[in-house]
Amino acid sequence: MALLQNKHHDHDPVWHVQIIMLLVIALQLGLPERYVFGVRWLIPLLEFGLVFLLMRTTPRRSVFRSAKRRLNVVLLLGVVALGNLYALSQIAHQLLLGGHLHDGRALIVTAINIYLTNIVVFALLYWEMDAGGPGHREAAEDVERDFLFPQSQIASLKRWRPTFIDYLYVSSTNATAFSPTDTLPLSRRAKMLMLFQAATSLVVVALVAARAVNILS
Repeated sequence: MALLQNKHHDHDPVWHVQIIMLLVIALQLGLPERYVFGVRWLIPLLEFGLVFLLMRTTPRRSVFRSAKRRLNVVLLLGVVALGNLYALSQIAHQLLLGGHLHDGRALIVTAINIYLTNIVVFALLYWEMDAGGPGHREAAEDVERDFLFPQSQIASLKRWRPTFIDYLYVSSTNATAFSPTDTLPLSRRAKMLMLFQAATSLVVVALVAARAVNILS
């Protein structure tokens, strides 16, 4: 657990990110073989290597605010998204083109996997994007922010700043409700990203999960 602890507390803690990403890797290892991109161990190994680099670099403020650390996060996000989109595209392709899918349990496992991974991908993206990212968010002006959290509107909480857990919650509610809940997108890029996330989640629930339930019934 020593690697998961930050040496400083003057920026966002990242052990939340590390634990969630390890869970995502475990989820991807549980995907049925037909929905895995390339060799089964390829993407999980890349993700684990990038998570390890994040553990090693982020606790130091000089690295935490560097372009290298941000590139590390972007690469991690891209690798996870690639595996997730591939699984979704494979299922959609088989369903829409008349593929015969008779294993309802495998479909449900895959749908849950895609749904949860989708939440993590966008949570990581929101966390890294909002007001310049975690290394710059504390000093950012209000006009630079991409999201309006309810805590920031309370006078006694003016020094409050969101951490990864807050963005994970935003991503979860958007994927579930298909719309913002208590936290509002301010920038156009945030609105478009939330729109794309909600659409992806809707496809998973409406197309994949519904088909799986139909097979099982």
